Amino acid sequence: MLLTVLGCAGSVPSPTSPASGYLVTTGRTRIALDLGNGTLGPLTGHVDPFELDAVLLSHLHVDHCADLAALVVALRHQPRRPRPARRLPVHAPRGAARRLAGLYAAEPGSAATTDLTDVLDFHDLEDLTATPAVIGDLEVSAFPVPHSCPAFGFRVRHGDRVLAYTGDTGGGPTVRRLAEHADLLLAEATWPHRQGAPPGLHLSGRQAGELARRAGARRLLVTHVAPWEDASEVAAEASLAFGGPTELAEPGARHEV
Repeated sequence: MLLTVLGCAGSVPSPTSPASGYLVTTGRTRIALDLGNGTLGPLTGHVDPFELDAVLLSHLHVDHCADLAALVVALRHQPRRPRPARRLPVHAPRGAARRLAGLYAAEPGSAATTDLTDVLDFHDLEDLTATPAVIGDLEVSAFPVPHSCPAFGFRVRHGDRVLAYTGDTGGGPTVRRLAEHADLLLAEATWPHRQGAPPGLHLSGRQAGELARRAGARRLLVTHVAPWEDASEVAAEASLAFGGPTELAEPGARHEV
């Protein structure tokens, strides 16, 4: 299982990185975990969007889902490719079809532009909290996590290897279960640890490292650092708190799981 970082900037794109987006591939399966602002371009450098097996959106803040609208444009209007016969499965929080149609539509209320179900097949992520989805040779489970809107983390299994992705979260026992004994924990760490940070919204670098240590993760990949923060400081405190192999996510980087 290979993880490719499409973008890793937290909250907004940065001068050097799109917002959150990750491609997970095996020999026969291709899924995207989040498609934030600017991630579709890098995605097309690694995989034909027509060959994606699924998209999973951790939550509906634009830095994690905005480029789904761009993907619809590609699927609908690429002149050299017929519209795919199979609609692309999109696993997202309940209500995503309506919300994302509004993001796509040039004229809100127009049925011609606000119904995306001609090319997308929406599934509620809530269903994956009880029963994992089997997508090709991957098994994906969703874990509800605390954030400022309905949000989920993902646990992706390929054989005996596990990738855990926190999405955006303030932490807690569910996040620890999500990360338990992961071969690679992709953990958001939006800012350095400090007093006065809004509770229950994001992890600090130190909290991401503590999560990895308590969950028994084997490796930690720190992502979603806000562009106005010092990413090296965030990664350093994560590494100190974890005590295990720690890296900072970089756009274009590829990680074997």
